[in-house]
Amino acid sequence: MFNFFNKPKAPATLPFSTDIHCHVVPGVDDGSPDIATSLKLIDRMQNWGIKRVFASPHVTQNTFENTPESLAPIVAGLKEALEKEGKTVELSNHAEYRLDDFSLSFFESGNVMTLPGNYIMIENPFVSEAWFIDQTIFDLQVKGLTPILAHPERYSYYFKNRARYRQLHDAGAKFQINLLSLAESYGKEQREIAEQLIADGLVDFVGTDLHNARHADQIDAYLLTKQAHKHAAALEGKLLNDKL
Repeated sequence: MFNFFNKPKAPATLPFSTDIHCHVVPGVDDGSPDIATSLKLIDRMQNWGIKRVFASPHVTQNTFENTPESLAPIVAGLKEALEKEGKTVELSNHAEYRLDDFSLSFFESGNVMTLPGNYIMIENPFVSEAWFIDQTIFDLQVKGLTPILAHPERYSYYFKNRARYRQLHDAGAKFQINLLSLAESYGKEQREIAEQLIADGLVDFVGTDLHNARHADQIDAYLLTKQAHKHAAALEGKLLNDKL
């Protein structure tokens, strides 16, 4: 995965200090299972220079049917645990909305979890593009929300239809790529697509998409590579993360 020959003497510095995509709210999705794990993951994030965390629990039909009301006390409990540990990271949450009927019901009612600036994170299914994504991008903007498409570089059905990226971005969807994609954690093609999106000026946000200690280890190893320094330089000054 990584070329360790002639490694840089110091880890790369992330081109952002605000993470908008991670799964550190305990026990609500496929990320951290408990507060103790969440604290350890957030500690790793702070070591990378992250100062603000906007956790993004999954909202998906039948699996992670999280709501603002169900998440509020859990996030409050994690904040309390961080304060007791003396952690200075700023923690809040929004959500990663899978494009399905469950999420559409929230979009229609307006009972949604958003980022500052009325950004809302949406996620395509991995099997095929949501057939209503274009209409959803339009409808969300009519409601005063700006959609952020999570990790477009991971949707394999776009790999042979790369013009679709420009279409979606031009339609008003911001793009957030994963740090783990740049680390080649999902595969070489995902890394190459992420790099191409950067080169094409289509990357607005980068998120860790951190779920567990294995992901943290992969990011640690990545930050020690020349590739990480190259990516950081290419993204410098181009991201919206820290402007939220």
